[in-house]
Amino acid sequence: MAFTSFPSPGGNTALTPLPAGERLFGWRDHAALWLSLGVGLLVMQIGAYLVPALGTQAALMVIVFGSVLGAGLLAWTAKIGCDSGLSSAGLMHATYGSSFARLPVLLNIVQLIGWTTFELVVMRDGTVAIARQSGGFSASLWPVLATILWGAVLLALLSGSMVKLVRKFIGRYGLPLIFASLVWLSWQFLSKASAQGLSEIWNRTGNGSMSSLSALDLVIAMPVSWLPLVADFARHGRNGNSALRGTWLGYAVANMWCYSLGLLVALTTPSTDLVAALLLAQGGLIALGLILIDEVDNAYGDVYSGSVAGHSLQPRWSVRRWGMSLAIVCTALALVLPIHSLEPFLLMLSSVFVPLYGVILARLAGQPNVVQLMTQRKVDTSAVVIWLLGVACYHLFAQFSPQWGSALPTLVLTFVLAWLTRSLLNRPEVSVAA
Repeated sequence: MAFTSFPSPGGNTALTPLPAGERLFGWRDHAALWLSLGVGLLVMQIGAYLVPALGTQAALMVIVFGSVLGAGLLAWTAKIGCDSGLSSAGLMHATYGSSFARLPVLLNIVQLIGWTTFELVVMRDGTVAIARQSGGFSASLWPVLATILWGAVLLALLSGSMVKLVRKFIGRYGLPLIFASLVWLSWQFLSKASAQGLSEIWNRTGNGSMSSLSALDLVIAMPVSWLPLVADFARHGRNGNSALRGTWLGYAVANMWCYSLGLLVALTTPSTDLVAALLLAQGGLIALGLILIDEVDNAYGDVYSGSVAGHSLQPRWSVRRWGMSLAIVCTALALVLPIHSLEPFLLMLSSVFVPLYGVILARLAGQPNVVQLMTQRKVDTSAVVIWLLGVACYHLFAQFSPQWGSALPTLVLTFVLAWLTRSLLNRPEVSVAA
C-alpha cells in the first residue's frame, strides 16, 4: 500500500500523514509496545478491586471478555491511525473539524499531564517502599529524590528516538525482563493459592456489591484510557492489519495477565496494599523493581503522545521540545500536588474520551479519504452534538444506573448515532467550513 504525504502549513507533522520511509513498525513491534504499556501497578490494583464483589470465576470471565473487547477497540483505532498515517490529533481533526478539534486535543494534553504526574507518583511510592523494605530508608528527602530520579529518566528517554526505544530497548531487553517478573510473581501467588486450597479459592463467591457490567467497566477502563494515544504510535506501522493484530494481541495479553495477577494477590493476601503484598513475596523486591522500571514506559507513552498533541497546536515547537517541557512540568507537579486525591478528577476527565472515540471509530472506519476530511470543514456539527450527548449519558449512567456501567453503553450509543449519520460527511452543507 502506498502512502502519500500531504504537506501542512508551518511544518505541522502531527497533522501530516507520516511518510512511508518513516514507517518501521511490524506487528511484533506493535505487540511488544502494547504488551509493555499494558503492564502496570495501577492495572494490578484495579484487578484487586474486583473482589470480594465478584466471585473468582465471574471475575476471571469479566477480565477475559473485557480485555479482548477493550484491546479490540484499541486495535481498531490503531488500524485507522496506521492506514491514514495520522496522529491522534489528526483523527480528531478529521472527525470534528479543524477548528473544533482543538478542544479535545487540548483536553487530551491536560489528561496526559495528569496521568504522567500520577505515574511518577506511583513510581516514587514504589521506590520508597523498596527502600524501606531493603533497610535503606532513612532520609526524609527520599520521596523528593525518587521523584526527581524518575523525572530525569523520563527526560533522558524523551531526548532520544521513540522508534528506536520501542524496537531496540523495549522489544529486545525491557519486555523479556518484565515477562520474567510477571511469571515469577504469578508462580509465587499461585503457590500461595495452592497452599490455601485451589478448590476453595476457585469456587469463592462474591458479595454482590458490584454488578458484572460495572466490573466490565473497570476492566475496559485501562485499554479505553489509551484510545487518545494509540494512533500516535500506530502511524509508524508499515501495515494497518499488522498494527491491528499486534496491538490487539499485545494489550489483551498484558491486560488479562495484570488484572488476573491483581485478583490473585487480593484472593491470597490479607493486605490491602498491593505494593506491600508484592514485596512480601519471595523475590518480590527484584520483581517489583523491574515492574517499576517498566512503569516508566507508561509515563513515556503519555508524555510522547502529549508532545505530538502539543505540536499539532503549536508546530513551531518540535515534538521533542514539547516532550521535554511536559516532562519537566509533570515532575514539578508530582513534587507538589496531592495526586492521589486528584485521581477521581482524572477519571472524570478521561470519561470524555469514551464518547469521543465512539464517534471517531464510526466516522473514520473504512473511510478511504480520512486525510482529506481534515481540511473539508472547520466544525462537524453532528459529530460534536453526538460527542456532547455521549459525555452527558456517561455521567447519567454512572449516577442513576451504575449497575449497567458507563463506558460500554456510552460507547455503543455514540458509535450507533455516528454511524447512522455518516452520510452527512458527503453533504456539502456539512462539509463547508462553519
